[in-house]
Amino acid sequence: MAGVEATQPDQVSKTSSVPAEGYEKKCIFCKIVNNEMGTELLHCDEEISCFRDIKPGAPHHYLVVPTKHVGNCKTLSKEHVPLVKRMVETGKEILQKNNVTDLSDVRFGFHWPPFCSVTHLHLHVLAPASQIGFMSRLFYRLNSYWFITADQLIELLNSKGETN
Repeated sequence: MAGVEATQPDQVSKTSSVPAEGYEKKCIFCKIVNNEMGTELLHCDEEISCFRDIKPGAPHHYLVVPTKHVGNCKTLSKEHVPLVKRMVETGKEILQKNNVTDLSDVRFGFHWPPFCSVTHLHLHVLAPASQIGFMSRLFYRLNSYWFITADQLIELLNSKGETN
């Protein structure tokens, strides 16, 4: 599931530190985006960070996270839709930088609580989806109780503001 990949300290350096209110000291992903783990950051700005999953489920498996700590999918509201969309766009940019040109064979999604190994919101970007390994097909299975696509999450969040 979600993990991290340690590399040499020649990662992309951050332009500024994350404010204390957006940092959870026990959160592994907060430590990663603050360069405390030696993990290579493929992308890092004030809003979004990206790094490789330590247990890749496909040839390209990246985790896109908010740079400031944000809880899991269940803690999100309609106001988080732009953040989720930006996470997806960042995932697409990272794939393109890594020569993944067929964006129709990509899976973007989140594990649905309680099936999250890390409570910091993180988007799984897997490509090519047609090459997802056997066990990973279970972990990242569409239409399951434990995994929701980015599009499904956006639809769910947009419906939170509507009254029935």
